[in-house]
Formats: sequence, C-alpha cells, structure tokens
Amino acid sequence: MFFWLSLLSASNDRMLRFYVARFHGAILLTLALLCFTGVIEAFAQPNERTRKVLEDKEKITKEGFWIYNDLEAGFENAKQSGKPILVVLRCLPCEECVKLDDELVDQDPVIRSLLEQFVCVRVVSTNGLDLSLFQFDTDQSFAAFMLRDRETIYGRFGTRSHRTDWIGDVSINGFAEALRGALDLHTNWPRDKAAIAGKLGPVPAVTRPELFASLMEKHEYTSKLNYEGDVVRSCIHCHQIGDAIRDEYRERNESIPESVLFPFPHPKSIGIVFDPSTKGTIQSVVPSSPASVAGFRSGDHVIQVSGQPILSIADIQWVLHGTPPDGAEVTVAIQRDGKMQSLSLALEEGWRRASDLSWRASTWGLRRMATGGMRIEPLSVEDRAALNVASNELALDLTDMSVMALKVKGVGMYGPHAAAKNAGFMQDDVILSIDGRTDFRSEDDVIRYGVTDKKAGDEIAITILRNGKTRTLHLPMQK
Repeated sequence: MFFWLSLLSASNDRMLRFYVARFHGAILLTLALLCFTGVIEAFAQPNERTRKVLEDKEKITKEGFWIYNDLEAGFENAKQSGKPILVVLRCLPCEECVKLDDELVDQDPVIRSLLEQFVCVRVVSTNGLDLSLFQFDTDQSFAAFMLRDRETIYGRFGTRSHRTDWIGDVSINGFAEALRGALDLHTNWPRDKAAIAGKLGPVPAVTRPELFASLMEKHEYTSKLNYEGDVVRSCIHCHQIGDAIRDEYRERNESIPESVLFPFPHPKSIGIVFDPSTKGTIQSVVPSSPASVAGFRSGDHVIQVSGQPILSIADIQWVLHGTPPDGAEVTVAIQRDGKMQSLSLALEEGWRRASDLSWRASTWGLRRMATGGMRIEPLSVEDRAALNVASNELALDLTDMSVMALKVKGVGMYGPHAAAKNAGFMQDDVILSIDGRTDFRSEDDVIRYGVTDKKAGDEIAITILRNGKTRTLHLPMQK
C-alpha cells in the first residue's frame, strides 16, 4: 500500500518532496484492499466509497491508456497487436492503496515509453480472476504480471516485507528494469520458452475467487463487480482469497500447511537483501544465514533461480514459494565480477518459519484461530528485568533471554476475536509456557502451533505471569 513512496528512494530531497506532495493516485495499482481494510470500511461513508470507484472507472476509461477491468479485451488486444501484456491488480477505493498519481507516472519519460510497448490492463477486483494464471501473495497490496498470453508469464513485480514500509523492496527503477526484462523475453521469444515454463503454477483446487465456499455462502459474490448496485460490497479483495484458502483447511479439520501459512517467502528470510532498484543485485548477505553458507556475496547479480530468469524480487519469491517446506537444494545462477557462476542454496526443513507473519493482513484471521484474538510480542529486556524483581515467587530468571516470555500486547474485544478475553487473558499478561512447552519465541511460533498441531475445538493450556503470580488459563482453538 505504501509501495509508491518507496519509488523515491533514489531521488534527492527535492524530488522526494515533489513526489510525496503529488503522488496520491495509483498507476500500478494495488492488489487487495489489504492493510487496514476493516478500519477503512468501518469509518468511510458508503456513498463516498462508491463515488470513488465510479469516478475512477470514468476517469481511466475516458483517458483510454489502460484497459479498465477487462482482461478479455487485454488478451485480445495483445493477440492483435503482438505486444506483451502488463496486468496490474489494484483495489478501490482503499486510500492506503492509492499513493501514486497515474497521470504523472504515465508521463514519466522512462516509464511511459516502456508502458507504451505493452497492452496495459488495470484490474480493480479479483472477481472472476483466473487463479490458475494469476497466482500471487494475497497479503500484498500491489502485484504486476508481465505476460505473453494465458499460458506464458514473463515475470512478476511487487513485493513486501513490512506493513507500511516498501523502501527496501521496490523502486521505480526496479520496475523499469523488470519491464525491460519482459520486453527482452518477448522480443526473443521463443528463446527462453523452456526456462520460463515454471513461472506458471499448478492448477489450484479453486480456480475463481467467487467459487470458494466461504465466499459464496457469506457474501454471495459473483464473477463481476455490481456497478448497478453496491459496487464496493460486491468486490472480492485479494486478502479474502488467502483467508478462504486457510479457512477451508480449518473447516476440514486439517492442519494448515507451512506452504500456505508462510507463502511467498521474502529473500530476507534466507539471508539476502536485494537492491530494489535492480532486477536482482544483492545488496547484503546476513552472516550465518543459508545464503551466506551457500557463498552469496554483496554485489552478486542473480540471473536465474531454479532455471527461471529473474526480473525482480517477486520472481525470486515465486521460486521460493514452490520450494518444499521440508527442505530442498535450489540452484542459483549468478554473475560475479563479469563471470557466470552457479551456487547451491541448501534450505533445511522448517526454513519457511524464518518468514515474518506480523505484517500480513492474514494474521488477523490466524489470531482468531490460534490465539483467540490476542496480539503477542516478545517481552523486552527492560520489562524482563522489572518483572524479574517483582516476581519473587517465580523460579525463573527472566533476565535470561533464553527463557520463554511473551507479552500479551492486546486482546480482541468482539466476536471470535474475544475468545482469549473470555478465557480470562488480559493485556500485559506474560506467557511463560504453552501446553508445557517453553520453546515459543514469537507470535509466529504460537500461531503455527495453533493451526498446525491443534485443530478447531481443541484447548491449549497457557501459563501466564500476572501481578507477580503465575496461573494457568485454557484457550479454545477456533475455526
């Protein structure tokens, strides 16, 4: 959602002030009514939201550069013109997802000239979206696909590793590089046909968002936006797709797989920080990480991962997304000092757990299932020291950072998210053990335990510290 502010990272202070002041529209237009969706919908007036949607449709349709919410027309245009297709998924009318004025970006001499070489399609909802073709991180606020046709994806663009800060993940220069890379693949087709075959994913069990049982039953969504009625309420947002997938596992009383729980792992989770202004140049490598052990270095240019040509960080995430959670060897072709090399990245069982769930919109639903609506964070060093003094009866040294101590940052107050409150949990409680285990180090650990080891209807015993005394409470697991 704050994607486009990050495009300013390479600008000087004067340009930064210019863009921040001017960029409040959206060109490459965000993928889901993702972050703060509930808050926005709760406080925005329905008529105001509807007005924004209708005005956006009228404006973009009138300008005629972007094909508006009509993929069929985009594919037909590409077939007739021979151009590649750029599909940008964006939501309306979320203000958090509208940070860049499309007119200004379209007129940027570099980006505009690249966009003109594509058939540009703007998609503002996921109603009717072909999930066999468009597979993406549904927790994101922005996603772009560069395609040849329905069977060929040249690359993806748009990634995220923080709730509000995109600076380290994307930039306008990086987007330009991705577009150039896609144009090269298109110009030289079918030179790289075999290499990019893996960019198309397997056919999912549910191929259209409106076909998910939970979305049909609860909302009666259809394959199109209802412009004649309540257009805002008729929209399926991308985060609802991810929620529906997780809900189906829970409804079947099955564990949520780690591939679903930790989707599209960010390269940071394996120890690589990329320069967002490039297609795949490594900015730094975290010591002792899987990437460090594999021999990656700052300045390496990643050319291919598992044989797939890389146009952006999102392409790397796509390969990691398809890598088994129980471990695998991933072959990476790099360019170092002008020479090509091949490195083998060893990912051991559980490697996905290094990903961060805290920024994701889906964590809201996962908290309902696994923490009863509690928000949890590691207890700080300062709080550990203070509690250690105040808790005379405690037979633990909380100043020892290896001792489990998770603070309840907040508890939900309504509906299923009030399950923890109803079970007796309070803000500022300190969790010392769960089902007798003391190896939980983060909220992610607690959530993973609740949705993989436990099923809806189970209870977990949680020992907490409150007012210097310990007690054990029982928390129900939910659908």
